[in-house]
Amino acid sequence: MKSAVENLSPTRAKLTIEVPFEELKPSLDKAYKKIAQQINVPGFRRGKVPPAVIDRQVGRGVVLDEAINEIVPQKYAEAMQENSLEPLAQPEIEVTKFEDNTALEFTAEVDVKPDFELPDYSALEAKVEDVEVTDAEVDEQVQALRERFGTLVDVERAAGEDDFVTIDLTAVQDGEAIEGGDVSGMSYKVGRGGMLEGLDEALVGMSAGDEKSFASQLVGGDLVGEDVEVTVKVTAVQQQELPELDEEFAQMASEFDTVDELVADVRERLGRGKRLEQAAAARDAVLEALLEKVAVPLPETMVTDELNARRQNVEQQLMYAGLTMEKYLEDEGQTTEEFEADLDRRVRDAVAAQFILDAIAKKEEIGVDQQDLSTHLVRRAQQSGQDPQEFANHMFEHNHIPDMVQEILRGKALATLVESAEVTDASGNVVELANLRPDGTIAEPADDAAGSDTEVVEED
Repeated sequence: MKSAVENLSPTRAKLTIEVPFEELKPSLDKAYKKIAQQINVPGFRRGKVPPAVIDRQVGRGVVLDEAINEIVPQKYAEAMQENSLEPLAQPEIEVTKFEDNTALEFTAEVDVKPDFELPDYSALEAKVEDVEVTDAEVDEQVQALRERFGTLVDVERAAGEDDFVTIDLTAVQDGEAIEGGDVSGMSYKVGRGGMLEGLDEALVGMSAGDEKSFASQLVGGDLVGEDVEVTVKVTAVQQQELPELDEEFAQMASEFDTVDELVADVRERLGRGKRLEQAAAARDAVLEALLEKVAVPLPETMVTDELNARRQNVEQQLMYAGLTMEKYLEDEGQTTEEFEADLDRRVRDAVAAQFILDAIAKKEEIGVDQQDLSTHLVRRAQQSGQDPQEFANHMFEHNHIPDMVQEILRGKALATLVESAEVTDASGNVVELANLRPDGTIAEPADDAAGSDTEVVEED
């Protein structure tokens, strides 16, 4: 076999592959055996029909086509390996020359991994914000805990901010009731928002038995975003009474004996969460610093596919949240052009990062063992709310394991980058990342010889 490569672009190659007829003979033999099993010829047992008879009964051309279909993928794979090319998609194959007893020639156009030079990544620098837990944040968490143990008490007065009301809702459009537009006996906290625009304003000042109508827009269903008239009736007004913040509450709501211990635990948990957020910010900052050092040619087909996938994901999330794209952009203060430009930039950075991390994993000879794969499968199953064994079976059955291995390799490569970088916070302190545990605590170096778990720095 002979092969030649023409680089159509830094990310697309065209291979011209010539296969001598002698190398086609094993595939021809297989084709004859396969066809012999499929036809019935008087005087011959199934599977024992001679090639000459098959040529007369079926045609030599059918056999040649079968042989070509069998050998082309093999020779394509050999040519890719021979020329050290890594495909990113299925090739576009065209047989350009073939006659019986002559060489087979075909071309294959395919997107390939770009060739680029990795910069020095041993001394990257990045800055992140300080880990700071404010008293206001602690108070907010303690207040939320008190609200969990609060009780609702009926009151004989008009509803105000933070009161709870029991309401009935009816939505009509052009005087006709909307299917699914009725809600009865729903409990709602005034001022919570996130439901119907104008609802909170309407509820303030209403008492049990009051009814009011207002204009709004639906946030779900087939008529999402359309103007409707909503009638709300209040059937009850309640206020929440919170337990006193004392030792009795601390013992009821937690494992601690005193309020001071409870508050200290809340502050510690907030700190651990912020430490993980800081680690994620460090990951992004280090990767961004590396991206600035190298220009990676990107296959436009891959970029376009990823753009479409992310755009569709955003639209699905907005639909579940009952928002239109127009409303989302309005809330974000973005134009459509700005949204698309930002999405394009993030996708290109993400695709470039994949190629860079793949190259680092290869250079550092990073491997994946069974424990890595098992841990990753369990984590992914938990994230998707599935049974780990069922999730693993699905991944194996649909051949997604190679993709998961690649995810793990990229996570390890990114962990290597982050741990070797000099990351400082806004106050100039070095940020501890190498021994950061998944729960946000810092391990002693001797206690965690493997360093940071990949989930701390792994790509989402």
